[in-house]
Amino acid sequence: MKILANTSFIFLFILSHFVLDVVCSRDFYKILGVSRSASTNQVKKAYRKLAKELHPDKNTDDPNAQEKFQDLGAAYEVLADPDKRALYDKCGEECVKREGGHSDSGFDVFNSFFGDFGFSFGNGGNGGEREVAKGADIVMELSVTLEELYSGNFVEITHNKPVAKPAKGTRKCNCRQEMVTRQLGPGRFQMMQQQVCDECPNVKFVSEERVLEVEIESGMRDGQEQRFVGEGEPHIDGEPGDLRLVISTTPHPRFERRGDDLYTNVTVSLTDALIGFEMDIPHLDGHKVRIVRDKITFPGARIRKKGEGMPNYENNNLFGNLIVTLDVEFPKDGLSQENKERIKEILNQEPVNKVYNGLRGY
Repeated sequence: MKILANTSFIFLFILSHFVLDVVCSRDFYKILGVSRSASTNQVKKAYRKLAKELHPDKNTDDPNAQEKFQDLGAAYEVLADPDKRALYDKCGEECVKREGGHSDSGFDVFNSFFGDFGFSFGNGGNGGEREVAKGADIVMELSVTLEELYSGNFVEITHNKPVAKPAKGTRKCNCRQEMVTRQLGPGRFQMMQQQVCDECPNVKFVSEERVLEVEIESGMRDGQEQRFVGEGEPHIDGEPGDLRLVISTTPHPRFERRGDDLYTNVTVSLTDALIGFEMDIPHLDGHKVRIVRDKITFPGARIRKKGEGMPNYENNNLFGNLIVTLDVEFPKDGLSQENKERIKEILNQEPVNKVYNGLRGY
């Protein structure tokens, strides 16, 4: 009986721990506001949006802001990692912690999206304080594909950043020009400018490798920037500059973008040009755009497919148009006299030898 009682106690102890783990486990999908089938890019997009809304610096009146932000970072860290996500889906947060864990700070993840100094929440000026010196911005071109600009994407870039580390000795810092009074003799004084410096601990700059998550947003255009605050050139007496990634679209083999419209060319045979044709154009995300032509096609004819262009950056529910220019490929081999006569009979068309100024539209 004693053995049975001990066995029952152990079973109840294990069961209570299991129930406690389930109850205390956080719902990471709910925290990020995504479904359990969400892709990694959807997880990243949800985190980037919520991180701006829930950052403690933006919610100073909310006593739970820090906790919410930490929950958000933990949710992202697990769901953006395929291995941790599989463990979480199998047996919850405790399994992830037992198999290697995850950090709860929330700020490491945030920095990978926005940089070391986050971003400004617009708290209204510097209050008359002396302007802080800042290092130069680093401006880099980020080459992206039309496919990424159509559907959106996240890319990781590796960035070597000089970081200030303590060093031996001291140095002059915060140097500035101040007015000082110097006595030249009895009752004689002179006002003059003099450089005044503080004594600061010495520092040295060490290069550290950073991995940054860059969001390529749907509909972005060439020249738009993604800015990482504090990831630029350092300043020994101030803050580092920013890293500015400028969007640049790589040439595409099928499409050309102008604004929100896409342009492409389709070459058809002379036969199809005369009798009509049907075809599918593969779009940037893989869906097919159906082209149907049931009348004669002349070289340079255009077909406009409404809503099949690029998404609008400000409103991704709006799309530009796809403009298809049709080219006609004529046969290269000569025709027999018999076939020439048959074509004349079928077309029943008189010669048109009109000479005009085409450049002016006459």
